[in-house]
Amino acid sequence: MGHGTGRPYFPGGRALKPVIPVAVIGGYLGAGKTTVVNHLLRNAAGRRIAILVNEFGDLPIDEDLIEAESEDIIAISGGCICCSFGSDLTAALIKLSELVPPPDHVVIEASGVAMPGTVALSISILPGFALAGVVVLADGERIQAQAEDDYIGDMILRQLSDADVIVHSKTDLQPNVGGVEAVESWLQATAPQARVVTTTQGRLPPDIILGLTGPNAKPQASPHADAGYETLTFRQIPPCVPGDLAQNLATGTYGVIRAKGFLRDSEGRSWVIQTVGRRFEIQLSQKLEPAGVVCIGRSGTLEAGALEALLGPAG
Repeated sequence: MGHGTGRPYFPGGRALKPVIPVAVIGGYLGAGKTTVVNHLLRNAAGRRIAILVNEFGDLPIDEDLIEAESEDIIAISGGCICCSFGSDLTAALIKLSELVPPPDHVVIEASGVAMPGTVALSISILPGFALAGVVVLADGERIQAQAEDDYIGDMILRQLSDADVIVHSKTDLQPNVGGVEAVESWLQATAPQARVVTTTQGRLPPDIILGLTGPNAKPQASPHADAGYETLTFRQIPPCVPGDLAQNLATGTYGVIRAKGFLRDSEGRSWVIQTVGRRFEIQLSQKLEPAGVVCIGRSGTLEAGALEALLGPAG
């Protein structure tokens, strides 16, 4: 007897309930996870996708996709939703399974300093859900240097070893085709269990994520790495020249690995700001957002005083 969706079913209570496939997206800070997720939502093709993130601020959904917002859920055009799970992933997944109709797919966007295998392990033991696989983004311009870094190298290699698919991102920022191919060869040698695919500007075919049919190996728990990082939030940023401030934040000696948020210019317009290492970009926001920037760095390295002189009081 067919069920229409083509997904497996399991006995639950009085009726058969669908088993919901779950994909985990990981990768270090600034690897491009947000861009990939936004592209996925734009190309859902009628599939109901639920995106789970720690906090809404961690995943700035493209504003023109958002239909409605409430305290813990964002409705996205095409029947997709974005949910905040805070520290309780299991409770959020159970809540999703109770939706009528339930989502066709769940995608969990892990923190840039999380071990995706640990997130995947929690899914694999939860009734009603099936781990589809782990996708890890690797910034092709920086991944090899990150893997050799004394502070984050072990975490980078662990993230790659958790992957069923590695997405070699930001290939447009690499100097030549030979460089792209060299990084791909390094990724395949470093994580032979994973399929390596490339993408530019997050344009990853949706079936790379939604077509996953199971992990290559049983997920393994790893120590959480987020204890080695700290964040500072700035909400009293005066009007500025957004491009100048973004460049200063990215290239200055503030200890900032990643920054994201909104700035206001002298005309009152709102700008989205993103920095990764020494790279930065700004974009005019379609909504008038209050100024606010989150800065992420390794514990003990963020120069709070200098950042406050640049951005205003933290808190």
